[in-house]
Amino acid sequence: MTASSVSAPVNTALPGSGPRSLFGPCVRGKLIRVAQIAAALALFGLAWEAIVVLFGIKPHYVPRLSLILQAVAATPQAYIDGFLRTMAEALIGFAAGAVFGVTVGIAFFRMRVLRDMVFPLFVISQTIPVIAFGALIVLWFGNTLLAKAVIAFYVTFFPVTVNTLVGLNAIDPRQTALMRSFGASPRQLLWRLQFPSALPQIFVALRLAASLSLVGAIVGEWFGDTVGLGVLLLQAMFNENAVGLWAALLACALLGTLFYGCIAALEKHIVFWGAEQ
Repeated sequence: MTASSVSAPVNTALPGSGPRSLFGPCVRGKLIRVAQIAAALALFGLAWEAIVVLFGIKPHYVPRLSLILQAVAATPQAYIDGFLRTMAEALIGFAAGAVFGVTVGIAFFRMRVLRDMVFPLFVISQTIPVIAFGALIVLWFGNTLLAKAVIAFYVTFFPVTVNTLVGLNAIDPRQTALMRSFGASPRQLLWRLQFPSALPQIFVALRLAASLSLVGAIVGEWFGDTVGLGVLLLQAMFNENAVGLWAALLACALLGTLFYGCIAALEKHIVFWGAEQ
């Protein structure tokens, strides 16, 4: 075989398929977004530190961010355990409240008599301060994770129920009539038209419930517990430890932000046709 009879290798790679295109536009956009958020947080931290130093703000009011981070680094396990415990309480309460709220909202939509009978009781239940309700729940279940989850459930289910009902009632009657003209059953109407159309309203409530469930879990920990962000807040307050108080507040803010961000990301993935902003 001669050298001339050997065909040259053909480059079948598509333009732009080399190492530079390892990350697609979507991935690159997400990386840029993460970098922007990290830069914004870094600038916020620097501004915090500079403002406290330049204006001579006393640590009793607003300590330097570096002092807060040092306090967290001194006892990291306490903050990790508290973060995970409060997250578990809020997550269980949120999940139970979301499922219960959506289910009851659908039931109210389908059965008007049930709505007229039970919905006023839901409204009355929300007039009870969460502190008073929390005391009763702790009396029933003790200082357990379940008690904190029940309190988180209490502040979560109502907005989900209301928004589910609002979203289902907002369906265009002409769309319902069109599907019925094609022989759609009530179940098909619910899962193919009504529930998907109500999802934007439901996710509005879920984003709100994500924050409320965290509030419920922290309030529940104030009735007596040994682990949790609410416990860290109380301990810092009783000891007049401003740095520890700010450290616990930042941990609560981080947990709330992560929780809200997860719900928002889930909304963007599920309600891809146009979730409410």
